[in-house]
Amino acid sequence: MPLLEPKPQALRPSGRRTASPDRVPDRLADGTPEPLRGELTALLGAEKVLWKVSDLVRYASDASPYRFVPQVVVVAEDIDDVSAVLSYAHGKGREVVFRAAGTSLNGQAQGEDILVDVRRHWAGVEVLDGGARARIRPGTTVARANAALARHGRVLGPDPASALACTIGGVVANNASGMTAGTTRNAYRTVASLTFVLPSGTVVDTGDPRADEDLAHAEPRLCAGLLALKAEIEADPELTARIRAKYTIKNTNGYRLDAFLDGATPVEILRGLMVGSEGTFGFISEVVFATLPLERLLSTALLFFPTLPAAAAAVPLFNDAGALAVELIDGNTLRASVSVAGVPADWAALPKETAALLVEFRAPDEAGREAYEEEAARVLAGLDLVAPVASVTNAFTRDAEAIAGYWKARKAFVTAVGGSRPAGTTLITEDFAVPPPRLAEACEALLTLQETHGFDAAVAGHAAHGNLHFLLAFDAAEPSDVERYAAFMADFCRLTVERFDGSLKAEHATGRNLAPFLELEWGPQATELMWRTKRLIDPDGVLAPRIVLDRDPRAHLRGLKTIPKVERIADPCIECGFCEPTCPSRDLTTTPRQRIVLRREMMRQGDGSPVQDALLDAYGYDAVDTCAGDSTCALHCPVGIDTGALMKHFRHLRHSPREERAAALTARHFKAVEASARLAVAAARSIGDRALARVTGLARKAVRPDLVPEWLPEIPGAAARALPRTRRVGASAVYYPACVNRVFGEPEGHRGPSLPQAVVALATRAGKPVWIPEDVAGTCCATIWHSKGYELGNAVMANRIVEAAWGWTAGGTLPLVVDASSCTLGIAHEVVPYLTADNRELHAALTVVDSVVWAAEELLPELTVLRRARSAVLHPTCSMRHLGDEAQLRAVAEACAEEVVVPDDAGCCAFAGDRGMLHQELTGAATAREASEVTDRHFDAHLSANRMCEIGMERATGRAYVSVLLELERATRPGPEYLRRT
Repeated sequence: MPLLEPKPQALRPSGRRTASPDRVPDRLADGTPEPLRGELTALLGAEKVLWKVSDLVRYASDASPYRFVPQVVVVAEDIDDVSAVLSYAHGKGREVVFRAAGTSLNGQAQGEDILVDVRRHWAGVEVLDGGARARIRPGTTVARANAALARHGRVLGPDPASALACTIGGVVANNASGMTAGTTRNAYRTVASLTFVLPSGTVVDTGDPRADEDLAHAEPRLCAGLLALKAEIEADPELTARIRAKYTIKNTNGYRLDAFLDGATPVEILRGLMVGSEGTFGFISEVVFATLPLERLLSTALLFFPTLPAAAAAVPLFNDAGALAVELIDGNTLRASVSVAGVPADWAALPKETAALLVEFRAPDEAGREAYEEEAARVLAGLDLVAPVASVTNAFTRDAEAIAGYWKARKAFVTAVGGSRPAGTTLITEDFAVPPPRLAEACEALLTLQETHGFDAAVAGHAAHGNLHFLLAFDAAEPSDVERYAAFMADFCRLTVERFDGSLKAEHATGRNLAPFLELEWGPQATELMWRTKRLIDPDGVLAPRIVLDRDPRAHLRGLKTIPKVERIADPCIECGFCEPTCPSRDLTTTPRQRIVLRREMMRQGDGSPVQDALLDAYGYDAVDTCAGDSTCALHCPVGIDTGALMKHFRHLRHSPREERAAALTARHFKAVEASARLAVAAARSIGDRALARVTGLARKAVRPDLVPEWLPEIPGAAARALPRTRRVGASAVYYPACVNRVFGEPEGHRGPSLPQAVVALATRAGKPVWIPEDVAGTCCATIWHSKGYELGNAVMANRIVEAAWGWTAGGTLPLVVDASSCTLGIAHEVVPYLTADNRELHAALTVVDSVVWAAEELLPELTVLRRARSAVLHPTCSMRHLGDEAQLRAVAEACAEEVVVPDDAGCCAFAGDRGMLHQELTGAATAREASEVTDRHFDAHLSANRMCEIGMERATGRAYVSVLLELERATRPGPEYLRRT
C-alpha cells in the first residue's frame, strides 16, 4: 500500500441525496453485462471494448437534449472491426449506433445497445488533384480538413458553426451545411464519392468503376429494390415534383428521396441516400469531397436593427447584392453573447427587440471585393440601423481581427445562450427553413408562438437561406414543463408546415426530436417510401432504430436528460463537445465534457448508490489524474468553462492535510529544494537511465504514482550552477530565468550557450541589455503547486514571486521578461487569485512579458540574421495559446528558418510540468498525431518555448526540441557559417 493515498471519498457529493428517476440503474454498476461483454471481448480484443459503468455514462450524452446509456462501447479501429460488430449484431438480434464527435443536436450519436466509437482511430486527410478533391476519414474535424486544404487555396462546402469539433462522418451523415453552404454547397452537393459499410457487412466504394457490378453480385435483392423504388417514384409526376420542391430550400428532415431521381444506378442512388441518413443505412468509412475555391478577401459588417422582423426584411437585399453569408441574431442572443470573450459588455444592455445581421462578402480578388462593397453601400443607404453601428459609411470592415470577433460571437450562439440558461434546465436546439422571402413573416410567427407557450427563446440563423435556429430551456425533471414543451413543438411543426410549407429540419437532421413529425411534413406516401427504403437497406433493423423513423407520437419526449447542478464552474456546460478536440486526454481516458457528464451522473445517484461508488473509483484516474490541467478546453468553449481548473480543485480536495503541509513546506524552503533538484539531476547522469527508472519506479509504488515523477531518458542534464553575470545599471528589462531553466540544461548533444546565456547575449547584441537579479533562486511562478491543487503552497509562492518582482522591477518601472511560457502565464495571470490584497496592487503595476514576445517585438528589429536553417517545425505551447503569443513565436522562428511549419495537429503535449513524468501514457496519447506529422519528414530545427514541453516533444518524436531563442541566438551570432545547432 502506498505511503500516501488520495481521498476519493472527498469527491462524493455532499449532503443526503435522493435518487433521480433518470439515474443509471444499479444493475449497471458492474458495467456491461455478460455475455455481451465477454463475447465482444473475444471477438475484438479487450482494448477495443469499453465496459465499465463510467465508460457507459461518459458516452451516454451528446450535444442534444437526450441521454441514452449504451450497454457497451466498442472502439473500432478499422472496417474489419465495424463488419465484425455488424455481423455480431445480426446474429444476436442487437442494435448498433455509430458515434464520432457527438456534436449532433438531436440524439443521433446515442444508442441503448452497442455504441461504436468511430472518432478515435478514424482521422486523416489526403489532398488530391492539387486540392480540387480531398479524401477524408470520418473522425476528422471540419477545421482540420480545411487547414490541410487552405494551403492549396481550397475549402470544403459545408461550414457548420461547430467546425472545430464536428467530424466529417457526422457532417455527411447529417447533410450538414452551415453559414454559407445553403442548398448548393452542402454535403449532398459536394460529396464526390463515398466508401461505406452496409448493415450486411458489404463494403461499397462508389468511386470504384466496378462498384455497381460488385454490388449486384453481393446484394442482388438490394439493387433490384432500389431500382424498383426509383421507377415507382419517377412514374408519379406529382410525387416527383413534390420531392424536387422540398429541396429548393434547406431540408434535412427524413431521407434524401431525390437520390432516387439524381442517381441512375444502385450505387449512385446509395451514394445520395447515405448523405443525411444519420447512420441508419450504414457506416461511412471514407469521403471524397469536391472542394471549392477559398476566397480570402473579405468585407464584413455587423448591423443592428430595431426589431427582428426589420432585420429579416433586409436579408433579401443583401442576398441580391451577392453576400455569401447573411446571419440573423436576435436580442436574446446578443445579450447572452457577452459571456463570450471579446464581445462588448454593452451588448448586455441592448433592448430585447434589437436584432443584428452579420453580412459577409467574399471575393477572389480586390476588384471583386470593391464591387461587392459598392453594392453593399447602396443597400446600407436605405436601411434604418440603430446603435452600436455609428455610421453606415464605415459599417463594413476588412480587418481580420474584427471579422473573427463577429464570427466568434455568431458561432457561440448555442453555447452562449445555453450557458446563460437557468441552472438545472435542459436546452433544446431546433432549426427550420422557410422560403427566404417569407423569413420576416416566419420570425414574427415564431416570436408569437414562443410567447403563447411561455418561452423566451433565442433566435439566430442562416437568414440568406431562410434558415432559423431557436433555443428553448425547460426543466426535463418537471412533467408540466415537459408537457409545455410538447405543446409548443406540436404547434410549431403545424405552423411551419401548414402556413409556410417549410422544412422542419433545415440542417440538423431529423434525429429523435422530429421523427414523430416526419409524416406531417412529407405526407403518408413519401414517408412510407422512407420506411420501405430503410427496410430494404437494413431489413433486420440493426442500425440506429428510432432515429429518423419512429411511429410513436411522443417519441421525442423519451430520454430527455435532466441537468443536475454541479460545481459552479461547470454548471453552464450544455455538453456540446466543442472542448473535446483540444483535450490531451481525449484518446486516453476522458474529455472535459465527459468529466462533467460523469459528475452530473454522480449527482443523479442517491445515497448508498453502487453506481456512484463505481464512478468515484474510476474518476480519480480517468478524470482528475489524467487531466493535463492545460485549460485549453476553456479556449475552445465559447463560454470559457475551464474544466482544467475544476480538476485542480478536485486534486486539492483529495489531498490529505499532511500532503498540503508538506507542499507548503516545500514552497517555503524552495531555494534548498531547487539546489537539491539540480544536484540530483547532475548526479543522475552518472547513475544511468536504467537504474534511475528502477529507483523512481519503486518510489512511485511506495509513495504514490501521482506524486513521484518517473525518470525518462529524455530528461537533460543539470543547468549550470551560476546564471550569467549581468548589471542592473542600464538594463532595459529584468530577466527572470524560470526555475525549470535553473534546474535543467539543454538536450544531450547541444553545442552552444544555455538558454539564460542566449537570452543575455541576444539582449546585449540588440543593444537592450537585461539584468538577472542575484536572488532569483528560491522563487517560482507557483505553477508547480497550482497545477497539483496545493492551495497553501501556491499562495506562499504566488505572494513571494510578486513581492520579489515588484522589487526587481523598481515597482513595475521595468518589464519582467520570463523565459518559459507557462511561467509567464503563471506570473501574469494564475497567481492573482492567491495574492493578498496588498500584493494584488503590486501585481497590477507589473508588466510581465514572455521572452519570445520580447524578442519578437524588442530585439528582432535590432538584430541582424546571419544564417538561417532551411526548415523548422514549431510546437506552440498551450500557455502561448492562452497568452495569445503564437504570432510572435512564429515571427521569431521565421527569422531563423526559410520554412516554418506548425503541424496541423499541433496541440498540448500534456507534459504539463511534470505530469508527463507522472503519467507517460498521457503525453503519448496527446502527442501521437502531431508526432506523426513531425516525423513524416526531415526538419533542420525543432523549436518551442518551454523546457518541459520540449522534453515532452522530444520523447514523442525522438527529435531534440529547443527554445526558439536558442535558434535565434545561433542565427544572429557573429562568426563562421558552420556553427552547429546541436
